Amino acid sequence: MPNSNNFITIPYSEDVLASAGLSASELASTARMAVAAKLFSEGRLSLGQAAKLCDLGKVEFMERLRREGYSVVNLQADDADDELRFAHG
Repeated sequence: MPNSNNFITIPYSEDVLASAGLSASELASTARMAVAAKLFSEGRLSLGQAAKLCDLGKVEFMERLRREGYSVVNLQADDADDELRFAHG
């Protein structure tokens, strides 16, 4: 887990863990991944920042995004136009 003094507290009951088949640490990891994936897909975090939030390397984070159905590319319209202009020379 990243070394930080910032925390988000999500209250839950033990039956949530039992129903989900997760340990408390697995639930925390899943929640971090969900937040990082959402913020990355919205363009609010870079790939590196989102990976760091999950305590993962960039490649591992990209693989998890792909496995969980998220796009690994989050170009904004202006960025996409710039990329297309560059590709076409």
